[in-house]
Amino acid sequence: MKSRLLLLSAAALAATALSGPAGAVEWAPVERASLVESVRLDGMVEAVQESTVSAQTAGTIVELPFDVDDVVESGALIARLEDTEQRARMQQAEANLEEAEASLEDARQRYDRIEPLAERGVASQSDLDQARNALSAARARVGRTRSGLEEAREQLDYTRITAPYGGVITTRHVEIGESVRPGQPLLSGFALDPLRVVVSVPQRYIDRVEDENDFRILLDDGRDLEIDDITRFPFADAPGHGVTVRITFENGQMDVYPGRLVRVLLPVERRDALWIPAESLLRRSELRAVFVRNAAGPPRLRQVRIGTRDGDRLEVLSGLSEGEEVALEPEAIFARSDAQ
Repeated sequence: MKSRLLLLSAAALAATALSGPAGAVEWAPVERASLVESVRLDGMVEAVQESTVSAQTAGTIVELPFDVDDVVESGALIARLEDTEQRARMQQAEANLEEAEASLEDARQRYDRIEPLAERGVASQSDLDQARNALSAARARVGRTRSGLEEAREQLDYTRITAPYGGVITTRHVEIGESVRPGQPLLSGFALDPLRVVVSVPQRYIDRVEDENDFRILLDDGRDLEIDDITRFPFADAPGHGVTVRITFENGQMDVYPGRLVRVLLPVERRDALWIPAESLLRRSELRAVFVRNAAGPPRLRQVRIGTRDGDRLEVLSGLSEGEEVALEPEAIFARSDAQ
């Protein structure tokens, strides 16, 4: 009964369309193209770069410019320690280096004086050996003090902690005035770009996952994310026996965050299908129909059965043939008919 009512409604609409003009109507052909059937999976966004910055020297926290949820740039100062002790050690190391360099210069001058005397037999071989050994020891002392100075400078640099990459602060483990030791966590965070989606793929589909696979990651607003890389784990998870796949994507707009749920479409089959523009479909209650171009007269209304939607086009399961033309603005035909 319901089907008969739909057919009667379609006939009535067709009769109305036949009585109206069909000029200036845009038409689009019914096209045959491949349809990719996909399995919908739930994925979780996670950070590719996520780390905790720890202290590399002892000291007291004197500055914390950023707090949780703040966005920082790569190289930005995120914590600073009291550096009085480290600066004093560096100054002492600089003084030691100056002293060692002066001793080296003195040993070199002494060797330069004794060497020609030893060649003429005025100075003994023992005096020459002592001068040579003193010069070697002075050179070694300079090298050692230079290493000590580099270490002191490094310890001083450790009092200024900078962001290893741009991202968001997620946890602050210390407060201003707190004493820290080497290895103690200070701040945690993650980078906003790139990110990745972690999804569990059922075993029956895992053989279809390849590096060049046409995955699609969809957000709630319908946007597709641009995929960079696909990594498939070489083992299955124990609970659901699915295989974990990581899909890295670009977060150019910086509006996707770790922990967000997304839809992942995995192509599993390709087949031919008939397609029409989505705007050509006329909806009246449960009726789905299109206006088909008629070379012998006004356009005819024909009921169709619609399948899946892909962007701005609809799959036609029945009611149309390849090459037929459908009206792009079916509502306009009714509007002109009503005007008459």
